[in-house]
Amino acid sequence: MMLNGSQIFIESLKREGVDVIFGLPGGVVLKIFDALHQQSDVKVVLTRHEQGAGHMAEGYAKATGRPGVALVTSGPGMTNIVTPLADAYMDSVPIVVFTGQVPTQLIGNDAFQEADNIGISRPCTKHNFLVRDVKDLARTIREAFHIATTGRPGPVLVDIPKDVSINTAEFDYPETVNLRGYDPDPGDDKTLITRAAEAICQAKRPIIYVGGGAVFSNAADEVKALAEIAHIPVDMTLMGLGVFPASHPLSLGMLGMHGSYTANMAIHNADLVIAVGSRFDDRVTGKTSEFCPKAKIIHIDIDPTSIRKIRDIEVHIPILGDVKAVLTELTQALKVSIDGNKKDLREPWWNQLHEWTEQHPLTYSQSDDEAIKPQYVIDRLYQLTTEKDPIVATDVGQHQMWAAQYFKLEHPRRWLTSGGLGTMGFGFPAAMGAQEAYPGRLVLCVTGDGSFQMNLQELATAVLYKLPVKIVIINNHYHGMVRQWQDLFYEGRYASSHLSGLPDYVKLAEAYGAVGLRATSPSDVDQVIQEALHTDGPVLMDFEVSRSENVYPMIPAGGANHEMLLEDPPHLGQAATSSVEAPETVTLS
Repeated sequence: MMLNGSQIFIESLKREGVDVIFGLPGGVVLKIFDALHQQSDVKVVLTRHEQGAGHMAEGYAKATGRPGVALVTSGPGMTNIVTPLADAYMDSVPIVVFTGQVPTQLIGNDAFQEADNIGISRPCTKHNFLVRDVKDLARTIREAFHIATTGRPGPVLVDIPKDVSINTAEFDYPETVNLRGYDPDPGDDKTLITRAAEAICQAKRPIIYVGGGAVFSNAADEVKALAEIAHIPVDMTLMGLGVFPASHPLSLGMLGMHGSYTANMAIHNADLVIAVGSRFDDRVTGKTSEFCPKAKIIHIDIDPTSIRKIRDIEVHIPILGDVKAVLTELTQALKVSIDGNKKDLREPWWNQLHEWTEQHPLTYSQSDDEAIKPQYVIDRLYQLTTEKDPIVATDVGQHQMWAAQYFKLEHPRRWLTSGGLGTMGFGFPAAMGAQEAYPGRLVLCVTGDGSFQMNLQELATAVLYKLPVKIVIINNHYHGMVRQWQDLFYEGRYASSHLSGLPDYVKLAEAYGAVGLRATSPSDVDQVIQEALHTDGPVLMDFEVSRSENVYPMIPAGGANHEMLLEDPPHLGQAATSSVEAPETVTLS
């Protein structure tokens, strides 16, 4: 059938199972928005800013596992969505972003609202396309979704000139995609899987180090099966939280810069590290030359560029393949070879892990006559919502780390956060994207007074579309993590970190038509949370917390995993000499 480009666009989205698109119109995409307006299969969520649209698409993708979709106009529409593209690229999030472009005959002439969308997006997308002929549009969209969702997921951009959206062509949507040079599933090496199984059977101090790749591969059950059959403790990265149940006796929680003492000590003293869908990020490894110095490393990843990319970290058994498939085969190999003595073999290791946990647990103190501790807010939020199995989105900073530490996640795709890029302003729109995907679920947004202001305009979108996100502002009147570093390393000089002139968040919520609540003392916390949970529609909770609280444990920049600050040092600004250094290795008989 003959269709114009805008109709082809919509029909293509329907073939991909797209049910919602987040976007903002502009001149060169008016034809597409007009076509969207005349149909009901694909919902349009009109955002207040293109950055919000991109992060909503990310939140939708992270929560569902399906690609999120955004549509914006040319010029500033494109430049405003660069941050979500870069964020999705760093965290391997499958989103497809459609941008408008000036007519093909004007490209390169500095036309009104023209930008080099392909050049701008090349460094922050998995792939990008410029569609110059309407005949190529359907095929290009099919390829875009295929690339975004296969192999290591990532953002793909499709740039559509105005005339392409208007011109007509015969609609023919390809059933299959075959791209030369693109092999999203390289398979796996059975010999290496056998070697990995043998190494696991011989290890006395093994650790599973699991990252976001296990989430995107839907490999939660396989991670659990491997850990249980071999009785191996599990460390999770920030992006891997939820892929292994926090309450499981084999879970050590999060590792890295603000990970638990036990998680960091475990990976530093391990004799075998099984890295599953993780990329040895600097926030996890710390000083790379001292990262798990006594361990043999097994690395399982679908992306060949992620394996052996850190010069100081030697990978002894690299297994290239889909995490879910590789773990299935590895567990099967262990079922054949493993015997009942492995738990006894590792008993001294577990005794050491339990000792570390008893010595240095994650903890805080809260009394009724002092300011609200941020940790207390997160802890009570967790306790009061855990039975609802909520989706938790965060922004970036101290509140993000406290949420990672104290909100214990039992299932994957409940944790939406910005890892690699560390994007403030991510949390609220990401929560809205997840809420759009799951209207009946409880979705929480844990944010800071600094982060929330970066995309607070999306309150209007939440109210308009009746998205009942519950917003938790950890309000300490600072860019908290910046202030913490200034406390520890810059002699308390708070250069541009104090947030004076904050709005009244309760009145702000009310101005947008939402509900605003405030807690100023510990006795208010439960009441505010309960009221929010029993209120329809979006609710903003403003928690006035202690302004000087710091996140611990903390590995100082340049430190190794066993070099952790566990509390405020006696003299702030001299943290490097006040760190707690454990022995580099632990002798276990």
